[in-house]
Amino acid sequence: MEINFNTYDTIISLKNIHEAWREFISDKRYKNDVAEYALALSNNISNLHHDLKNKTYIHFGYKAFSINDPKPRNIHKAIVRDRLLHHAIYRILYPYFDKKFIHDSYSCRNFKGTHKACNRFRDFARKVSKNHSRTCWVLKCDIRKFFASIDHLILLNILKRHIFDVDTLWLLEKVIESFSSTQKGKGLPLGNLTSQLLVNIYMNEFDQYIKHTLKIKYYIRYADDFLVLSDKKEELKSLLVLIDTFLKERLALLLHPNKVFIKTFASGVDFLGWVNFSDHRVLRTATKRKMFRKLKESNKKETIQSYLGMLKHGNGFKLRNRVTNFL
Repeated sequence: MEINFNTYDTIISLKNIHEAWREFISDKRYKNDVAEYALALSNNISNLHHDLKNKTYIHFGYKAFSINDPKPRNIHKAIVRDRLLHHAIYRILYPYFDKKFIHDSYSCRNFKGTHKACNRFRDFARKVSKNHSRTCWVLKCDIRKFFASIDHLILLNILKRHIFDVDTLWLLEKVIESFSSTQKGKGLPLGNLTSQLLVNIYMNEFDQYIKHTLKIKYYIRYADDFLVLSDKKEELKSLLVLIDTFLKERLALLLHPNKVFIKTFASGVDFLGWVNFSDHRVLRTATKRKMFRKLKESNKKETIQSYLGMLKHGNGFKLRNRVTNFL
């Protein structure tokens, strides 16, 4: 499928909106705002389709709230009508863009995720270290205020290189411009399904630069968290300068000054909630605290089973016993 002149019609079709609704309500049907929307579902979907067809659609604002995950995060929640549209957009555009992403991008993609990223990290470390017979160095970077820093104009220009349907571009611009963070024209809302896809499209520019311009073999990215592995420390120091320059000049992003380091894999590298070593991984202290805080708030069987499943991916025998005690 190409993003061509009839893609917009596919996105806004009644069939696609109804399919998007079925996906949207899978875990939300008992939420008050969703239940209220569902009371007049046929009319609501018909009105949304009408507004989109006639290009009179307006994206409404957001309800803001904070969560600790484990650090404080600002979530912005759109109304049900707009969230339904996000799903309708996502289900058509995701398959097209996912094929363009590199293999080692693991955030918000089907059949990827944190555990596969950690396993890939372990495999890369074993290859670089020649089965742990030499030192493997790891450059780990994090982007400062990632979602809040996405530049709308840069993002739209990237989209124009892939999408040739002006109506689809119009709709995406409506969604993108519906939110600003620190200043107008900056930021995507942490909470929109479309934001997950859009930040991957944005960072794909960086991924392609790393893989095809710099030809870096051992590179992994999960959202704004990324790693490069090498057996040469000086090589990573030189690479860091190029990374910093590209992010600033091409994507208007800044590396987090306190979250960039180069260290040996054997000394333990904190990545995606786990501290990774050559022969094992242990749960990060902050992740551990968050887990037990959540269990004290809710000791539902499914919550406990979820954490037990997570702990299977690392060395957490004692932790699994403590979690089992909540049953």
